[in-house]
Amino acid sequence: MSLETDLLLDRRRLKRRLVFWRVFSVLAVVVAALVGLKGAGIAPSGAHIARVSVNGLITEDRKVTEAIEKLADDRQVKAVILSINSPGGSVAGGETIHDAIARVAAKKPVVVTMGALAASAGYMIAMPANRIFARDATLTGSIGVLLETGEVSGLLGKLGIGANVIRSGPLKDEPSLVRPLSPEGRVVLQGLVDDMYDQFVGMVAAGRHMDESKVRSLADGRPYTGRQALDLGLVDAIGGEREAKAWLVSAKGVPAGLPVEDLTESGFASRALSGELGTMIQGLWKMLISQSVSLDGAWAVWQRSGS
Repeated sequence: MSLETDLLLDRRRLKRRLVFWRVFSVLAVVVAALVGLKGAGIAPSGAHIARVSVNGLITEDRKVTEAIEKLADDRQVKAVILSINSPGGSVAGGETIHDAIARVAAKKPVVVTMGALAASAGYMIAMPANRIFARDATLTGSIGVLLETGEVSGLLGKLGIGANVIRSGPLKDEPSLVRPLSPEGRVVLQGLVDDMYDQFVGMVAAGRHMDESKVRSLADGRPYTGRQALDLGLVDAIGGEREAKAWLVSAKGVPAGLPVEDLTESGFASRALSGELGTMIQGLWKMLISQSVSLDGAWAVWQRSGS
């Protein structure tokens, strides 16, 4: 074999290898881009219905709020299903999600599906929706606000432990763990709770198109089953996601057959903790961290009394 032939064969082999690595590099870049988009919660897709799932304890979360608000201007999102399974949470957290959902509902259809629980702040965030579906056995409502604190002065006294508090005003340390709540402090704190309660009632009155007096008669903090809530006008129908999709098609003209895609703003670690275990861990984490750094925040949450 001549030298010229050898050079020609080597050149062909080199060209095949070059083509292979070029193709491999392009595919690697495409895969990396797709993974990155998916991880950022913006995986490319066509027209679809977005599912926003709110599970566990509700607290303020800037990333979640921003992800919801972006749905309003996303032309590929034709409607939103807000799936709620929550006992409630902080009043401020509920208000933040409520307002974000309202901004979306001003531009496209929003329908709510309630799971086992959609109470207190979990009910609050459903108010801007065009239609609310609940299960027969859903616990919802529980319209109200609570501010709860402990007080251990009696125990400290038995242990011979005292506390010295230097304060700029008589109400600065109300409520306090180391001394009983004063009458003046109780009046001030009750005023805070009453004001937030009035805000909650106003949201329900606006969202359900009810007179405030009617809402107040229902808003004594008690939960209602889905069937009771339907009779009282707190929800619109009994059903789940299937019924919600059918309503979007028949009442809002959303094209039938559109896929439902989950909205996600979380990273790999959060996606790995999916399912009920992940929801439980996430809710516990939120509760521990958020409450530990808050200054006696008020909560709109349904809970059974320990007494």
